[in-house]
Amino acid sequence: MKKKIFLTIGCIIVVLFAAGAGYVWHVLNSVKSAAGDMYETEGGNGNHAAVTDKKPINLLLLGVDERKGDRGRSDTIIGMTLNPNTKTMQMISIPRDTRTEMVGRGTMDKINAAYAYGGVKMAQDSVQNFTGDIPFDFYIKINMEGMSDLVDAVGGVTVNNKLDWHDEGYYQKGYHYARGNITLDTGAKAMGYVRMRHLDPQGDFGRNQRQRDVIMAIVNKMASVSSISRFTNILDALGSNVKTNLTYDDMKNIALNYRDAREHTIDYEVKGQSQKINGIYYLVVGSAEKQRVHDMISEQLGN
Repeated sequence: MKKKIFLTIGCIIVVLFAAGAGYVWHVLNSVKSAAGDMYETEGGNGNHAAVTDKKPINLLLLGVDERKGDRGRSDTIIGMTLNPNTKTMQMISIPRDTRTEMVGRGTMDKINAAYAYGGVKMAQDSVQNFTGDIPFDFYIKINMEGMSDLVDAVGGVTVNNKLDWHDEGYYQKGYHYARGNITLDTGAKAMGYVRMRHLDPQGDFGRNQRQRDVIMAIVNKMASVSSISRFTNILDALGSNVKTNLTYDDMKNIALNYRDAREHTIDYEVKGQSQKINGIYYLVVGSAEKQRVHDMISEQLGN
C-alpha cells in the first residue's frame, strides 16, 4: 500500500493569527470550549512563561496518521519559530527520511520513525537533538483528516503550482493540477496536491514545498475571513484531530501578542544527500547543514 504523505500546520496558531480584532474574543471563547479536548502533555508541560513574557517561541509541528492499533509515523515535521519583536515566522521542514539518532532508543533511523517508537516525547527529543539541542517550547500534533477538514472550513485555498499533472495517487479522483495559480476548492483536492511525489522531479523536496505553500495559503485565506461562522467551522474541523500542550491562556496570549509574526516569513527545507545504508535509503545531513539549521533557529529566538 502506498505510504500516505501528510500536511501539517499549527492549526490553532493559524486560527489565532487570523482572528480579526472585531471578533477575536468570540473566537477565543469558542477556542476555550475546545481547548480541553486538545490539551495533553505527552511531550512535556510547555514553556508557558515564554508566551506570558512575549518572548520568541519555538514550536514542533507533527503531521501524523493515527489509526486504531497503529500510532503511525510523523511524515511531516516542521520547526516553527515565532518572533513577535521582528514580526517573523520561520518554518524549517525536516524531510521524513532524514537519518538521525532515536533519542531514548540508542539507534539510528529515519527521523519520522521516532514518533512510531516513542510518540511525541521521542519525536520531540530526537528533533531537538538533530537541531543542536534547541528546546521546543510547545508541540502541536495533527492528524491528516484535520487538514482536509480545515481546507474545507476556510472555503478552499489558492496556490501557485509549478508543475502540470493529473492526480494518480491515493485519492485517484482524476484531478487536473494545471501550472500557474490554481484553486484547491476542497480538502480532498488539497490533500491530493500535497501528497503527490512520484510525478515531481524533486520528489520529497517538491512535495514538502507544496505543503508549505498550502500552509501559507491557509494563513492568508484566514486573515481575510470576516465571518464568525467560518471560524466556528474551523474550530469544529480541529476537534479531536489536534493535540497540543498549549493551554487556553497560551492561545489567548498568542492571539493578542504574536499575530504580527506572519508579516515576514522564512521558509526553509533541510538539505542532505541520499544514501543507501544496509539496504535502506536515507537522507544524510552533514554537520555544516545541521549547524546552519541550529543557527537559523537561534537567531530567531534571539540567542
